[in-house]
Amino acid sequence: MNRTIDLEYGDWDFKGWRSHYGVRKSQNPDSNKPPILLIHGFWAALGQWRDNIPALSENHTVYAIDLLGFGGSEKPKTHYSIYLWVEQILSFWQKFVGVPMVIVGNSIGALVAAIAASHHPEIASRVVTISLPDIEAFNALVPKWLQPLERAVKAIVSFLFVKPLFYLFRQPWMIRFILKGIVYCDRDRVDDQLVEIIAKPARDRQAADAFVSLNRSLNQPNYSPSLTQALSQLQVPLLILWGSRDRLIPPSEGKRLVKYAPDATLIYLENTGHCAHDDHPERVNHEILNWLTA
Repeated sequence: MNRTIDLEYGDWDFKGWRSHYGVRKSQNPDSNKPPILLIHGFWAALGQWRDNIPALSENHTVYAIDLLGFGGSEKPKTHYSIYLWVEQILSFWQKFVGVPMVIVGNSIGALVAAIAASHHPEIASRVVTISLPDIEAFNALVPKWLQPLERAVKAIVSFLFVKPLFYLFRQPWMIRFILKGIVYCDRDRVDDQLVEIIAKPARDRQAADAFVSLNRSLNQPNYSPSLTQALSQLQVPLLILWGSRDRLIPPSEGKRLVKYAPDATLIYLENTGHCAHDDHPERVNHEILNWLTA
């Protein structure tokens, strides 16, 4: 069953590009709790927080953002990187928030959240990551002497196959197949609304070229700062949530990464996949709110 996402939507100019966001004011006018910013993962959009926003906004004003290249934000043919998205988060905070906020992110959004809070400590009061990817660790699996060849091969593959694959992957039946087969544990959560949340932005005129640019950017050595260094410099508490059945990033990564942050808590979510916030929203909402009041 589709649920209406009760948000006020808006856009702002970021580096000449249209950036999209939604906000729901705290349902408790007397609450003085910090605002919450939600950052989606790769190829997702702010609508995927559909069953988190109502619970989180009972006592917090909740913002959700579409990263550049995704959702309702513009999809330019440019070089994408964690640095660019962190700059986008900072721009949003400066324009709309202005006080320390709780930054919550999933997957690539989790990496953006952690880096943003580390590089710009004034914007964050706490950080929550859901399935936190370490790009540097992933790249380190390839020997240094082999990395130039690997990048060359990936560039060729990207040139020849990424755009045709994009047109295949944006088909609703394929989105449903991937979400049910790889991303989610609770297949009933993969409903028509979720498929449309992902499929609609992919139909934008610039979406295919942006996807090619995103793919090429992922293969560049300057795509992301060091996550472990950022975690070690984090000045606020960190909650790491991880689905025990995450098929995209090994859950064991949580035990490794939690050691780097000075004040970190790791919680595994049983029978939950890569997008735990939408796979098991009640559990994630409970863990976040419970941690915020601890």
